[in-house]
Amino acid sequence: MKKLNIAFLFLLLSLQSVLAQQDPLSSQYMFNTLTFNPGVAGTSGMICATAMNRQQWIGFKGAPSTTLFNISSPVSLFGIKSGVGLLVESDNIGFNKNINLSGSYSYLMDLGMGKLGIGLSLGMLNTTINPTWEIPVGDAHTPVSGDPLIPENKESYVALDAGFGLFYKADKYYASLSVTHINQPKIKFSKGTPYFSRHYYLTGGYNLQLPNPSLELIPSFFAFSDGKVVQIAVTSLIRYNKKVWGGVSYRAGDALIGIVGIELFNGIRLGYSYDFTISDIGKSSSGSHEFMINYCFDLSLGKSPMKYKSIRFL
Repeated sequence: MKKLNIAFLFLLLSLQSVLAQQDPLSSQYMFNTLTFNPGVAGTSGMICATAMNRQQWIGFKGAPSTTLFNISSPVSLFGIKSGVGLLVESDNIGFNKNINLSGSYSYLMDLGMGKLGIGLSLGMLNTTINPTWEIPVGDAHTPVSGDPLIPENKESYVALDAGFGLFYKADKYYASLSVTHINQPKIKFSKGTPYFSRHYYLTGGYNLQLPNPSLELIPSFFAFSDGKVVQIAVTSLIRYNKKVWGGVSYRAGDALIGIVGIELFNGIRLGYSYDFTISDIGKSSSGSHEFMINYCFDLSLGKSPMKYKSIRFL
C-alpha cells in the first residue's frame, strides 16, 4: 500500500505539471453551477449562497480534497438587469494546493419563455507546491536535484484567471455552456512552467411533474472536456413536496453515485452524495464523500420563498 500511495502521488504531480489537471469534481453539480459558469449569477432572482466540501478517494494519502463557497445575487447596474457572484475555492491534491478567488458578472435578458445569463468571471489563481519526496531504499533513482523539471522546495505562484459562460433557465428546464481558464494561466515555477488548459462544460436538466402532485422527476446531465479527456455524468433525482430529494448518478467509467438532500423549515438545504468508485482506484479506496449546504433568499422579504420552480433548486 505504501508503494502504491507513493506511485499515486507521483502520478498526481505529473498530471498537474502537464496541463491535464481537471477542475475539482462535484457530484452535486446541479447546486454548484456558479463554480464553472458565471452566466448563472442572478438568474434565480434571489441571493443564493452555497458551501461544499468534497473528500475524494478516501483511503489514499494525498487524495483530492476540495472546499468551496460561492454566492450570487441579481443587481441593477445603471438600469441594466445583471447578476454578480463571488467564488472562493481551495483544492488540495498530493502536495499541490490551488486557491481560486474570482468574481463574476452576468448580463441578464429575457429570451423566449425564460431568462438568459451571459457571464464573465475574473480572478486570481494561486498554485502552491510543497513537495515531500519519499524514495524507496535500495531502488535505483535519479536524485530530485538532478531533474530540471521537478521542484525541490516549496514554491507558490499567482496568475490571472478568466472564464465565460451562457446559462438559460426556463420554468421547467435549464441549459448551461461555459469555459474556465479561458486565458490558460501559466504557473511560473523555478523549474518548468505548467499551465491550466481550457475546461469546457455543458450541462442541462428538466423538471417533470409526476402524476402524484407531490412528486417530481428531475433528470440532468453533466459533460466536461479539457480537450483531451471527456467526462460525462447523468443523474436522476426524485423530489418529494419540494422538500426532500434523492436519486442516483452515473459518471461514466468512474463512479456510481447516491445523492440525498432535504430543505429545512428555515429554507436551508442540506445535501450529501457518496461515490461508489467503479474504476481500478476503487480497489484501494472506500469511495468519495461530498457535503453541501445551500440557502437562497429574497432580500426584500428577508426569508427564503416557500416554493422554487427552478430545476437547480435555487
